[in-house]
Amino acid sequence: MILHEAGRYPRHRVCGEFISGVKVSTLESLGIADDLAEARRHRSVKWFRDGGEILTTELPESAFGISRYRLDEAMKNRLLAAGGTVFEGSRVSREPREGVVMAAGRVPKPGPWIGLKCHLLDFEMLADLEMHLGTNGYAGLTPVEDRRVNLCGLFKVDRSLVGKGVDLLDSYLRRGGNGALVERIRSAVPDPASFLGVAGFELGWQGQDASLCSIGDAAGMIPPFTGNGMSMAFESAELALDPLTDWAHGRRSWSEVTARIHSTGRRKFRKRVANAMLLHEVLLHQRGQALISTIGKTGLLPFRPLLSLIR
Repeated sequence: MILHEAGRYPRHRVCGEFISGVKVSTLESLGIADDLAEARRHRSVKWFRDGGEILTTELPESAFGISRYRLDEAMKNRLLAAGGTVFEGSRVSREPREGVVMAAGRVPKPGPWIGLKCHLLDFEMLADLEMHLGTNGYAGLTPVEDRRVNLCGLFKVDRSLVGKGVDLLDSYLRRGGNGALVERIRSAVPDPASFLGVAGFELGWQGQDASLCSIGDAAGMIPPFTGNGMSMAFESAELALDPLTDWAHGRRSWSEVTARIHSTGRRKFRKRVANAMLLHEVLLHQRGQALISTIGKTGLLPFRPLLSLIR
């Protein structure tokens, strides 16, 4: 197996680094369960709006907290140990080719979003996962390894905001009404080397070309508030295992394999992505946020039933 990576390992990525909903059996079938063995385990969740707490709850099952910096490096080393080859600084064009599986993430295109992330040291968490709603998007925080807390936000692009690094992230948070969170961040120690920003993308399915063999974000991006993006990537890789094995042994043509991966992926994730996109719109609408806030404070928000819609 040959892996082409456009960047270099290890490196930071704009990612929530909160892996929720994946089954241990999936990790075992991919041979990467050991790479998550020492990841943080998370259960408690708090949601905030305008600096005020609106919901406290727990996940039905523990989620994993681990940086992409560490996880990607571990998986790269596992591939090398198994006899694979990794070409870093090598970008493969997004076009159908036999034997090529596209797993390069989102499809670059004009879009209304910007994703920003940074690691914080000595940040005091109020739960295993904090979600902060704003008028311009939302941000999540979760502990990863080495006393680090990952802060990652999705915001509507605002070209009137200026700044570099963590200052730009602060500006987006303040603009959305999360000044109280910014003050908490300022009491911590940001790691400038971990700051990243990415723009020019859309959420949802990443193209309709069924002749392109794609998995993970390259096939479809679920809104990040779900914590399910990496889980979907692992699940879609698991779906691709048997068809790709059949192709390697000459039991299926590449066109059959590609069609199978495309159809099974859409079928498995269709409802999950559709529900998440609807909830995403609610989270970004002021009336939707007000409704969630009101119901959440009464303790009547059906968190687990809603979670089941995006799992």
